[in-house]
Amino acid sequence: MALVEMVMPKMGESIMEGTVLKWLKNIGDTIEQDESVLEVATDKVDTEVPAIQGGILQEILVKEGDVVAVGAPIAVIATDREDTGSAAPAATETPAAAAPEAVPQQNAAAAPAETANRLDQPAAGRFYSPLVLNIAREEGISMQELEFIPGTGSEGRVSKKDILAYIENRSNAPQQAGMQVNNAPTPQAQPTVQTQQAPAAAPAASKPASSYSGNVEIIEMDRMRKMIADRMVESVRVSPHVTSFVEADVTNIVNWRNKWKDIYKKREGENLTFTPIMIEAVVKAIKDFPMINVSVDGGNIIRHKDINVGMAVALPSGNLIVPNIKKADLMNLNGLIKKVNDLANRGRTNKLTPDDLSGGTYTVSNVGSFGNVMGTPIIMQPQVAILALGAIKKKPAVVETPEGDLIGIRHFMFLSHSYDHRVVDGSLGGMFVRRVADYLENFDVTQTI
Repeated sequence: MALVEMVMPKMGESIMEGTVLKWLKNIGDTIEQDESVLEVATDKVDTEVPAIQGGILQEILVKEGDVVAVGAPIAVIATDREDTGSAAPAATETPAAAAPEAVPQQNAAAAPAETANRLDQPAAGRFYSPLVLNIAREEGISMQELEFIPGTGSEGRVSKKDILAYIENRSNAPQQAGMQVNNAPTPQAQPTVQTQQAPAAAPAASKPASSYSGNVEIIEMDRMRKMIADRMVESVRVSPHVTSFVEADVTNIVNWRNKWKDIYKKREGENLTFTPIMIEAVVKAIKDFPMINVSVDGGNIIRHKDINVGMAVALPSGNLIVPNIKKADLMNLNGLIKKVNDLANRGRTNKLTPDDLSGGTYTVSNVGSFGNVMGTPIIMQPQVAILALGAIKKKPAVVETPEGDLIGIRHFMFLSHSYDHRVVDGSLGGMFVRRVADYLENFDVTQTI
């Protein structure tokens, strides 16, 4: 019998840690290979983690609610195969993995000196996980202060370890400053102590301020709603939002879809919706204006050559999630239809993977599905633009014909384009959404599917 360590898997681009939600197996249970063992939540999606090998669950190394780094051991599985010495590396890996944690404990006196370093310039626009934001909020660390904390994570991101080390040093700072005041009393030393103590005291003072009157019900946000709230606030803080509106005549698209939807449903067993047609127009417009397909990293603009279009999907809980179509520019209309239906169906049944939710470069939100004619959507960071598709409505309109202008009934919809004014000027943002409308209005009604 051999013992095999099961580790926290990497569950998508930029995901560095996960929270253990629930163990699906108990110690002593028999597990088949690829059978789900536990549920894990990341800052993108909840997912089940399968067993890497079949055997008996020998030991559980982390508790429900623990935040575990990618690659860290979470369980030990006893397999049926003979022990050929492979268990020895597993045994030696655990102390080795723990060694980096043991060194800082032995050199605890030196740790504050290292964590005392602050960035010379704020890391504006840096992504923070909901866990880090929650810790910062509880400890009274403002976003301005958070931007100066050095990060050891991917792309300089602040990990849980980074912020906890900073908080530990931050709590020791007033005592050290006080010692300096006693040894060398100067007029400048005393204000330093006061400014460092003020942020920590602020949350305690604000908690009793909440009061409710009348007939109310207090509903605690679920984990996903808290993440959405944090991301929306952060996006508005980081990006100066501007929204441009265009009205498009989509009569040709409506008529073409009415002609083909029953045929497509019978042949493919899937619905033909307006969303993939709109996404096709967006992809064409991005090719014309590639500086819409960018993100911001500090003082740099990152232009993405792949066009990965995100689409907002409503979950059974009512929350929205945004999976994306990878390399949408390489798909024809039929490919987009199938991918849109696949992501929508898996989103409604909680079957999306972390990879489905990572790597998006531009987002489309169909607010028309809620009966809304237009909206001012919030950008998905670190993207710089998002397009809201309004409801399609019949309107009387002037129709130009060779015989003269006539009044006719046409189908119209509003396109609402929100963009980050740091890097997308009004001309680019306005021309882009106008180009999307042009592609919709000039839709080829002779094409087959």
